[in-house]
Amino acid sequence: MRKAETILNIICERGQRGLPLKGVYRLLFQKDLYLRAYGKLYRNHGAMTQGATEETVDGMSVAKIDGIIEKLRYERYRWTPVRRTYIPKKNGKMRPLGLPSWSDKLLQEVVRSILEAYYEPQFSNRSHGFRPGRGCHTALQEIRQVGKATKWFIEGDISACFDEIDHSVLVEILAERIQDNRFLRLIRNLLDAGYLEDWKFNATYSGVPQGGVVSPILSNLVLDRLDKYVETELIPKHTCGARRKSYPPYVLHTVKASRARIKGDLDTAWEHAKAAQKLPSRDPNDPNFRRLWYVRYADDFLLGYIGPKTEAVKIKQQIAVFLREQLKLKLSDEKTVITHATEEKARFLGYEIHIHRANHKHYQGRRCINGSVGLKVPQPVIQAQCAKYMRRGRPVHLAERLNDSAYGIVTLYQAEYSGIVQYYRLAYNLHTLSRVKWVAEQSLVKTLANKFRTSGPEIYRRFRGTHMTMKRDYKVLQVKVDRPGKRPLVAHFGGLALSRNSWAVVGESPNAVWSGRSEVEQRLLNEKCELCGAEGPVQMHHVRKLADLKGRSRWEKIMIARRRKTLAVCYGCHRQIHYGQYDGPRLTKSIAGEPCDKETITHGSEGSC
Repeated sequence: MRKAETILNIICERGQRGLPLKGVYRLLFQKDLYLRAYGKLYRNHGAMTQGATEETVDGMSVAKIDGIIEKLRYERYRWTPVRRTYIPKKNGKMRPLGLPSWSDKLLQEVVRSILEAYYEPQFSNRSHGFRPGRGCHTALQEIRQVGKATKWFIEGDISACFDEIDHSVLVEILAERIQDNRFLRLIRNLLDAGYLEDWKFNATYSGVPQGGVVSPILSNLVLDRLDKYVETELIPKHTCGARRKSYPPYVLHTVKASRARIKGDLDTAWEHAKAAQKLPSRDPNDPNFRRLWYVRYADDFLLGYIGPKTEAVKIKQQIAVFLREQLKLKLSDEKTVITHATEEKARFLGYEIHIHRANHKHYQGRRCINGSVGLKVPQPVIQAQCAKYMRRGRPVHLAERLNDSAYGIVTLYQAEYSGIVQYYRLAYNLHTLSRVKWVAEQSLVKTLANKFRTSGPEIYRRFRGTHMTMKRDYKVLQVKVDRPGKRPLVAHFGGLALSRNSWAVVGESPNAVWSGRSEVEQRLLNEKCELCGAEGPVQMHHVRKLADLKGRSRWEKIMIARRRKTLAVCYGCHRQIHYGQYDGPRLTKSIAGEPCDKETITHGSEGSC
């Protein structure tokens, strides 16, 4: 059995060299790829969510991997239709979400890892969505670097992109590099698997299921064609001139100011210099200078153009034609708009983006801010965050949180506040989130006061504390939970510096590194029951979260003590756990190293291990 990192590194090297990929289907017989996939997926919340069947990650075993490989070997594997549910969108509409079964998730993760290893080196650097080491912040940082002096923003959005991806286009793109008909047939069957809605089967004629593990890489394969089109055709076509020519009115004022200083007429020189500072030094309408840049995140993209608006409109139309004719996708007319970079603000990835213009701000005698890209926290975001903690315009307590402990309440408020601050860390007006902090803090104090039947000032006296951040002490609300023989649990609200960090990258995945086995993989391969000690095939028992365990049974106490949501157990122990009958087995054959079953397990305190 070859190691997963060896296989993926070989595939990655072929992708870097642009060589075609052959024999991909046979790679699906490698057990180590499934173990790696399991090690990556088991900790996700969705791993315990049922699809169209009752199968979840609970009960994962090496035998299940062998069963999937056996079906694939004889091309008998059939994708299960996904269970469709809906989640609300910001505009009030509902987004369809597909929930695959666990075996499908596992196989999709193996397929995804192979495709990512091969295509990742070939993807455009202007794409940032669903890629390792890239995310919203890397896209915004690129805009800040390449968007200087932009005149027009073209905000692009593809209408129902994931639902409208054409299957024939996607398979055709895969077939250009992957020379394996069995693998392509497997992908085609995945796309045509259909979905269940209200337990009624519906066929899928287009799109990739949102919620599927392999869907992001498949959508990136299609949209990479758009990236290449913009890079190879639109950008070279709309890029010319090394530098704008000088602006004659600005030159005239600077010359007059220089002549006046030579004559000793400082007042006149000052007037001309002041007038020059109100004018651009370079001709903003130079017909021989054009620039176009492009950044994409998933199905949203942003273009910046230096040139007349008529040409920006043509660029938008060319992109719409390419999407319609080449990729069979539609550009959303409602969301694809052209905005003036200095007079208006574009919306991208939750930020407001515009070009600064401030002639009065100088550094060493020069205007220092004009033409730079400004990233701003939108006012509606602040209002929406405050609205979570307010009723009728005033902060109120949240009754649904009263049953939580004080530690849990403070932790939840801090997580919500910290999340919004860290995401908008790139914004120059980050300090405006102080309004969110004040409203959330008042709501927190009222919630705690309601819980302990006391007043707000008393809550401040009881939970007052300090927290050091960036070598500065902040006043915070702090809760400590003492634990015998252990360090106390500490939760606090506040303590975040509302200062911009232009190079912040929060929550982005690291670059793809394929290392050794994870702990859960080793425990699965160890083939030793962690309850009765029997040696032999084991299954992984999973729980959704440790907070669900009450510590009444021995297996619960073991999981709580280890702080693990998994437990490697033999079939007999696993079955008894699910029947609610496990209370510690008495070992018979298990002592001799044989796996325990229902005949070898007795229950009761005597002889339990």
